[in-house]
Amino acid sequence: MAEKTEATAGADAGKQPRSVRVVLLALMIAMMLAMLDNMIIGTAMPTIVGELGGLEHLSWVVTAYTLATAASTPLWGKLGDMYGRKGSFMTSIVIFLIGSALSGMAQDMGQLIGFRAIQGLGAGGLMVGVMAIIGDLIPPRERGKYQGMIAGVMALSMIGGPLVGGTITDNWGWRWSFYINIPLGVIALVAISAVLHLPKKRSKARIDYPGAALLTIGITAIVLVTTWGGTEYAWTSARIMELIGIGVAALVGFVFWQTKAAEPIMPLHIFRSRNFTLMSIIGFIVGFVMFGATLFLPLYQQSVQGASATNSGLLLLPMLGAMLVTSMVAGRVTTNTGRYKIFPVAGGALMTVGLYLLSTMDTDTTRFTSGLYMAVVGLGMGCLMQITMLVAQNSVEMKDMGVASSSTTLFRTLGSSFGVAIMGALFNNRVQDVMAERAAGSGAKATEQSATLTADALKALPAGIRDAYQHAVSSGTHGAFLLGSAVAVLALVAAFFVKEVPLKGAGPKPADAPADGDGDPATAKAPVTEAV
Repeated sequence: MAEKTEATAGADAGKQPRSVRVVLLALMIAMMLAMLDNMIIGTAMPTIVGELGGLEHLSWVVTAYTLATAASTPLWGKLGDMYGRKGSFMTSIVIFLIGSALSGMAQDMGQLIGFRAIQGLGAGGLMVGVMAIIGDLIPPRERGKYQGMIAGVMALSMIGGPLVGGTITDNWGWRWSFYINIPLGVIALVAISAVLHLPKKRSKARIDYPGAALLTIGITAIVLVTTWGGTEYAWTSARIMELIGIGVAALVGFVFWQTKAAEPIMPLHIFRSRNFTLMSIIGFIVGFVMFGATLFLPLYQQSVQGASATNSGLLLLPMLGAMLVTSMVAGRVTTNTGRYKIFPVAGGALMTVGLYLLSTMDTDTTRFTSGLYMAVVGLGMGCLMQITMLVAQNSVEMKDMGVASSSTTLFRTLGSSFGVAIMGALFNNRVQDVMAERAAGSGAKATEQSATLTADALKALPAGIRDAYQHAVSSGTHGAFLLGSAVAVLALVAAFFVKEVPLKGAGPKPADAPADGDGDPATAKAPVTEAV
């Protein structure tokens, strides 16, 4: 058996462009499965509840999936580092497909929630596997070329998810919202099995089960706080306080244990790199902002601007299109020059300005104007979406590629949970206050049904209540986006401290580039593994 480094394996793969393209296509399909699923299911949920009942457990269909995904993400990253990425990635696809098939066969809401948790366990390995395998196959400097492809899949998922979900539910039934994953997943499995060749690994170390358990408890508590806070329970209720206490205790215990474990799930030494820590912070903020924006913009468009549910998805095109174009440009510039610091700085600034502009929207804002504001936010997110992963991966050694990818993905996931919860609480409180001021008791029913008020339903409301509700939603989005703008400032501040370490595979170091250091092993020697 010949010895070969992972870096050499990546170089060898790079000499077979056709094989690499096939692998990348399969990876993009897997990424689409992970991103598309919740958006398709969201459209199908009213039909699912109508057939299975259990309306009171509706939120758990999403929460079970989110919890399982977040909790399993770090574990999948570590498993890939220890035992090989190809095997762990294919295993995650199989688990995801099993969960999809079982979810499609669910006979009651309890079964669906349980099967969605299985599906989420698999989904935790999909995004991590995609990013880590790309990190193995393609040197960081060349990786920029593929940012547009990744951003395109994200944009397509956000736009197409609700459209696909509605079409499938109306024509084939809600169960096909899950079954549709199976043929796509099988294609990805076959392509990866036949074409992807990475060194196999053997690790005698045991999985860090205590660390995994502590991290799972901590993440579960955090997600439940952000999911239940202000909805199921008051933020100051005993249940929320208990969850916060459990979460903090578990995470403190996790950090302590990681200093003792032989093979830690999330080795703390990766955070010694300034760039990695900064990218984790920026990724959290991008998740906070992006998912908050995609939640409240359609609500504003439907409630205030009178768009249909389908059109409100299409009206996000300025933001998603700008994100796609900017991500492609950023990737090309990074590949050609090896420079990248300008993009986090520009992204933080554009995102801050764009969110502030969105916060100025009122009942008289035109679709054209709101589209321009969304485009500014999209430009900012396009500068940040893939650069954060690229710089994070460039800041660690090859042996830590999986945990770096999973940690960055986890911080973005947690950011989205916090964004939806905090911006949502601010939005809901503002809507209730304005409705109380403008419509008094007559607006209570409209406020309670705010999530189900379609454009047609709004037209059926009395003029006074309709006007009050539109002002309330406008005021709510103002508060939510103003908060998002304030949070985005933190991303801008963090970006200024990023150190432009030469990308691996970037060739000769520019004369004015800083020396390698600060924990950023830009040219660190890759670990030796056995090629089987």
